Parts: sequence; structure tokens; C-alpha cells
Amino acid sequence: MSVTEILKNHITEYGIEVDEELFKKLDIYASLLKEWNEKINLTAILDDEGIAVKHFLDCLLVGKYADFKKGDKIIDVGTGAGFPGLVLAVAYPDCRITLLDSTGKKLKAVEDIASNMGVNNVQFVHMRAEDAGKKPEFREKYNYATARAVAELRVLLEYTLPFVKVGGSFLSLKGASAIDEIDGAKDALKTLGGKINEINEFSLPGGDKRAIINVKKISQIPPKYPRVSAQIAKKPL
Repeated sequence: MSVTEILKNHITEYGIEVDEELFKKLDIYASLLKEWNEKINLTAILDDEGIAVKHFLDCLLVGKYADFKKGDKIIDVGTGAGFPGLVLAVAYPDCRITLLDSTGKKLKAVEDIASNMGVNNVQFVHMRAEDAGKKPEFREKYNYATARAVAELRVLLEYTLPFVKVGGSFLSLKGASAIDEIDGAKDALKTLGGKINEINEFSLPGGDKRAIINVKKISQIPPKYPRVSAQIAKKPL
């Protein structure tokens, strides 16, 4: 079976509705992901089942737990191979998606994949998150920020919440450690004007535990945040 045939077999049990055009584009995504991975390391998951479930389904489930509206601006911080940001761009063509990554080679690959899929609601930003988060053109300009498998939650909050408008949300895609990370992020939430709005836990086909943590931005962040990466790593909030 192809990647999208596998995805079709799983997707209805999660209550997700998508059109045939999305499957066509994701087929292109899967093919080019494998091609590019021969040149640069984008992902360790390259089997069809893994791409369908651990990449595409995992990312599509973000939309189930968010209320994306036409015109919403979303930034995917540390997008890597485009997860979840590029998948969301395919699924929500009326939203405007910014894919941010500090590795130019990865962004070049993702830009090529997006172009071949005919996805044109994306912007590519080659920059470190802590630098972009202080720039006026990015700071507090987004309805949503997303991040997957980048860092622990208390660290992620400092990298992502500066991008989010007050009233918007950061959607953190996490594995089984999600609840423990929430306990360790209380000081960061208080300092950065965030509040846990919702925690959605589920399992992927095969049993892998997942969670999507919705962090509401309830107040502006002090100007000194985000700090430089060395400070964030050495003294996380």
C-alpha cells in the first residue's frame, strides 16, 4: 500500500475529514521526503507506515484540537522536515503558515517539497527562534505557534510564546512525557504569560502515546524574552 492508502485506512477512526486533493499532495510529500533524505538527514522515519502514521496522521491531528480559521497566521518553530507546519499548510490552505528553522539545508528541502505540491500559503524563514522572536515583523504576530520534538516544554515556551498574539495559542506536540513536562513548566508559564488551556492525549495506530498541549497566551511577554540560546539552555525558566 502507498503512504496515503495507509493513511486512509486510519484517518476515519480519528474523526478527521480530508479531501482527495490532500492525499495527492501528501503522496508527493512522501516521495520527495525520501529523495531529499538521501542528500540530507531530514527524518529517521522513512517506511510508508511510519510516514503515514507518525508524520502525516500525527500532524493532521493538530487540526482536530485547534480552531483554525480562514486568515489565521501560524508559525511552526523548528519545522525540520515540515512537521507539522507543511502538513497544516496542505490541510488548511486558507491559513498563512510560516516555517521557521535555523538549518538552511532543511528549509531548502522543505521549500522544494512545498513547491512540487503546489502549496503557496507558506513563508520560509531561515533564522534562530530566539532571534526571530525579538523582531517586530514576527513578535506577537501569530494566532498559533506549533512545535514538535524540539525541546522540553519549559524551554519551548520561551522559544514559541513570543510569536503568539495575546489570546492566541501555542500547540505543543508531545509524546508520553507531556504531563511530567507540564509540572516542570509552571514557572515558565507564569513568567511568559501562558496558561495551559487544554491537554489532549491519544494513541497513534500501533500504540505510541501522544499529547497536544494547548497553551493560551494571556498576557504580553517582558521584552527581555526570549533570551539567547545559551542562557535558555543553562538556566531554563
